[in-house]
Amino acid sequence: MSENKHEYDDYFHMLKPALLSKAEEFAVLGYEDVTIKDIWRFLTQKTWKKPKEGVRVYELVSDVLSLRVGDFMNFVTMEAFRSQESPFDELNNKKFNN
Repeated sequence: MSENKHEYDDYFHMLKPALLSKAEEFAVLGYEDVTIKDIWRFLTQKTWKKPKEGVRVYELVSDVLSLRVGDFMNFVTMEAFRSQESPFDELNNKKFNN
């Protein structure tokens, strides 16, 4: 899942049906490449950044099922901008090396 263990990682297998459902919903909307691990990463790094003590499984399921594709794509876009390699580096290298 991720390098750092999140407090809710133990719930991953219990939430797998909800995660699969959300991944299928994203696929129907045209985002076929989104995996359940991508969704889990979003949830642990954004939605559940500050875990609650005594959280109930139904609360986590609700968070998974209420995830909107726009929120997820904003997160992915910001992660791409934060990464060390610019998405345009490859284009610039091809353009100027020819």
